[in-house]
Amino acid sequence: MHGVFHRLAIVALMSMAFISTSSAADSKPHHIAIQVDQNDPQVMNLVLNNASNVIEYYRNKNEEVDIDIVAYGPGLHMLRADTSPVQDRVKRLKDMVFPGKIQFSACNNTKQGMEKAEHHAIALVPDATIVPSGVVHLMELQEQGWSYVRP
Repeated sequence: MHGVFHRLAIVALMSMAFISTSSAADSKPHHIAIQVDQNDPQVMNLVLNNASNVIEYYRNKNEEVDIDIVAYGPGLHMLRADTSPVQDRVKRLKDMVFPGKIQFSACNNTKQGMEKAEHHAIALVPDATIVPSGVVHLMELQEQGWSYVRP
């Protein structure tokens, strides 16, 4: 009789393990928007560190995460081809994840304002995606249930 209970306990434990791993795999993807509004290399590196840590955390749990790093105001320098102190890291981070899992959003309002002030067109890093307004983009992501971080 003791062997029967032992086998039942093992079957129950295996069922619980299957349920917990399948529910993790079936969970909805996580979404995080990270704001960059300062022309400060330390802040930009902190944002990239945060994104890398989030990617690794969920990769280790076999869960999906979508990240949108939104640069506007002075923070747009993060995504400017001529002034970004972190463009190599931006490319490495983009290459580290599956396509579509990370986006670098550049505020078009800020870009146009900088172009007007500097009297020339501004090129962005190849991995940047232009959004009409960085602030509106952040607001809309939050309305869709995205988590929001400002380092």
